Amino acid sequence: MLARKSIIPEEYVLARIAAENLRKPRIRDRPRKARFIAKNGACNLAHKNIREQGRFLQDIFTTLVDLKWRHTLVIFTMSFLCSWLLFAMMWWLVAFAHGDMDPSTENTTNSTKWAPCVTCVRSFTSAFLFSIEVQVTIGFGGRMMTEECPLAITVLILQNIVGLIINAVMLGCIFMKTAQAHRRAETLIFSRQAVIAVRNGKLCFMFRVGDLRKSMIISASVRIQVVRKTTTPEGEVIPIHQVDIPVDNPIESNNIFLVAPLIICHVIDKRSPLYDISAADLALQDLELIVILEGVVETTGITTQARTSYIAEEILWGHRFVPIVTEEEGVYAVDYSKFGNTVKVAAPRCSARELDEKPSILIQTLQKSELSHQNSLRKRNSMRRNNSIRRSNSMRRTNPSLMVPKVQFITPEGSQSASET
Repeated sequence: MLARKSIIPEEYVLARIAAENLRKPRIRDRPRKARFIAKNGACNLAHKNIREQGRFLQDIFTTLVDLKWRHTLVIFTMSFLCSWLLFAMMWWLVAFAHGDMDPSTENTTNSTKWAPCVTCVRSFTSAFLFSIEVQVTIGFGGRMMTEECPLAITVLILQNIVGLIINAVMLGCIFMKTAQAHRRAETLIFSRQAVIAVRNGKLCFMFRVGDLRKSMIISASVRIQVVRKTTTPEGEVIPIHQVDIPVDNPIESNNIFLVAPLIICHVIDKRSPLYDISAADLALQDLELIVILEGVVETTGITTQARTSYIAEEILWGHRFVPIVTEEEGVYAVDYSKFGNTVKVAAPRCSARELDEKPSILIQTLQKSELSHQNSLRKRNSMRRNNSIRRSNSMRRTNPSLMVPKVQFITPEGSQSASET
C-alpha cells in the first residue's frame, strides 16, 4: 500500500519480500517409509535372487495353492487334457500293434476266432474318445475292451490309477484355494487409526477390532509387535527388529470373546517400547505397530489370521473411541458407521516415563479439563438463557395481546392511582 502511494519505491518492497521468503525455513516432508504390513494385512515384501527354484517343486501342492487363480485353472485344464492325450496315444499304439487298424481284419471269418483289443477303435480320434470314457468313467457303450490283449488290461489299470491321483490333487487344490483362511479374515476389521489416551490412570495405546459375520472366531487372541530399525551397541544394523508388547487383558490365557467390537488396550509401562515417546516425539518416530489377530473359524475349524499395522501418522494422541454398542428393544445393536470415530479427551502430552516420575501432571491435566468443561457448560447455559430471554422479548413485541394490562387501585382517601403489574 505504501508502494502505491510512492512513499517507498516498489523495487525496494519487492526485494524485501523476496528476502523475507528466503529467510523463512522451508518445511520439507520427510520421505514416507515403506510399511512392513499394509492396512489390508498383506506383507510388503519382495523376494529377489532366489537361485534354488526347485525347492518350490518339492512342495508341489502348496505351490499350486499359492498360485493365482488363472494359473491354477490353466494347470487344472492342461493336466486332464494331457493325461487324456497320453493314454489315447497308448491305446492307439496297442490297437496298431494288435492289428486293429488293418482293414482286412474286418473281413476275417468267425472260424479264426479273432477279436480286437478294443472294439470300434479305428483311428486316433476314436482312441482319444475311449481314453476320455475310461478316465472319466462315462462309458457310452460303443467301445469296450476284450480279453484278447493283456497289455490293454495293464493300460486300463494304469490310466485308472493316474486319473484318480490327478482328480485328488486338482480337486483338493481347488478346494483349498476356495477355503483359504485369509478369506475369512476379510470380514475381520480394524479401526483405521489408533489412539493414545489415559485409562485407569495410565497412558494406553488402543485400537478397535470387530467381526462382521455372525459365526464367531473361537479362541481368538491378539498380538502386537513393534517393528523398527535399530542399531546394536556393537554397530550391527537390524533393519526389521520385532519387539512383542503385552496386551492388557484380564484373562490370563489372552483369549478374547469377539462377539462384538472390542477396544484392545496396551498399557504403556516400562516394558513398552512407547515408554519414552511423548506427543511431540511421536510424529518423528520411525516405527510401525503390527497387530495380529488369530483364531479358529467356527464353521470350518480352520485357523485364520488377520493383520494390520499403524504408523506414527495413524496414531491420534489424546483421543478416545466413541461407543457403538447400544441396547435396543432387548437386543444389543452395533452401529458400524461409527466404528472408527474418535473424540478428543484430556491427556497429558508428556511421555509415560515423565508421567510416572511426576504423577501431578495427570492431576493437573484432569483439573484443567474439568475446569474447561465447567466453563463450557456455563457458557452454554448462559447462551441458552440469553436466547430464551431474547425470544420471549421478541414474542412480546410482535404479539401485543401478551402485554400486561394496567390496573387501577383506589386508596382509602378516594384518590385513584394507576400502576402496572
